[in-house]
Amino acid sequence: MQTHFSLAQLADPAVAESEKILRACVHCGFCTATCPTYVLLGDELDSPRGRIYLIKEMLEGGGPATAPVVKHVDRCLSCLSCMTTCPSGVHYMHLVDHARAHIERTYERPPADRAVRALLAFLLPYPARFRLAVIGAGLVRPLARFLPKALRPMVALAPRKIPPPSAVDRPGIFPAEGSRRARVALLNGCAQQVLDTDINEATIRLLTRHGVEVVVAKGAGCCGALTHHMGKEDAALASARANIDAWSREAEGLDAIIVNTSGCGTTVKDYGFMFRDDPEWAGRAAAASALARDVTEFMAALGLERPAAPEGLNVAYHSACSLQHGQQVRAEPKALLAAAGFAVCDVPEAHLCCGSAGTYNLLQPAIATELRDRKVRNIESTGPDVIAAGNIGCMTQISSGTDIPVVHTVELLDWATGGPRPSALPLPAG
Repeated sequence: MQTHFSLAQLADPAVAESEKILRACVHCGFCTATCPTYVLLGDELDSPRGRIYLIKEMLEGGGPATAPVVKHVDRCLSCLSCMTTCPSGVHYMHLVDHARAHIERTYERPPADRAVRALLAFLLPYPARFRLAVIGAGLVRPLARFLPKALRPMVALAPRKIPPPSAVDRPGIFPAEGSRRARVALLNGCAQQVLDTDINEATIRLLTRHGVEVVVAKGAGCCGALTHHMGKEDAALASARANIDAWSREAEGLDAIIVNTSGCGTTVKDYGFMFRDDPEWAGRAAAASALARDVTEFMAALGLERPAAPEGLNVAYHSACSLQHGQQVRAEPKALLAAAGFAVCDVPEAHLCCGSAGTYNLLQPAIATELRDRKVRNIESTGPDVIAAGNIGCMTQISSGTDIPVVHTVELLDWATGGPRPSALPLPAG
């Protein structure tokens, strides 16, 4: 793609990087076939190629973002399916991240939209605040129809009950069982600590059972993805710095940083890029990214011990976009489930997003619901006993549209190797 940036514009490292990405695009349109919003809406401007043109014009112009550009960039899920499809290697993720940061700096959103985004950034990355918000949502649920329209999706998606805080989410060290094979830090997330404490507990049991010492580092918290994808760069970088600092204190003998929420994993693996122009942080950020592993990626390399799948359940594995497209981790989760003795179902249209996408299902509820319903139909067509996924956002989104139990992949692997039965699974008859 031909670009027309001035030398002054290209002196900005962010613009220079985006110009390289834009010039890699050859207009082929392969991305349109795998873009969820284009598949649903059929609008060229809601395809990656269309958005690339809009972003190019916005960045070349250099002025404030316009309402039409914001509309179509906001509709992007950042599912990154286009990056998997693209034969030219266009790094759409970095381009749309830059566009969102430019929009956040230059565009004045309507007051309601601005307020909702500020509220999400204030609540979701902080477990204590988010816990109070979920409790509050339960109290106002009977009055939801009287709430401002922008708040209703938050109340609708809020769980009706949440578990108490888990001891494993406090800083500490969990020793390996038997001979120590590895030492890792676990990113225990933010919203996940509130919505489903079973995930971190199962992760620690699985790892320690396999000879891995697990550190929950003091000071580590939200990865920054939620604010990053809303263009709130200062907040995102502050979260990233806190994590890098926390892990740096544990760096001696650390073999990996384990992430069990794939949306977080994609961002942590990108810390090196996010701090590429910051001489103070670039080295440590790159080191953190190099150590980051999805829990299934790490366990596939380590190998499962003593697998004995209970009941031989049929498992529909939902491949989260941030895992299959963002991190290119596709075969490992399914291979682990099969190795554990589960029958893994192939889900049709597995490349398409479920509509969760961080805060997308709260900010774009109509499109998100259509995508969820399509995903649920495809999953249910396989007739599974249980749905497994590697991302809490996907789990929350899919479970809101089906009665089939939804659990984290690691919960099934933990169960199959000696851990407790996942609490979401019904007890066997008799």
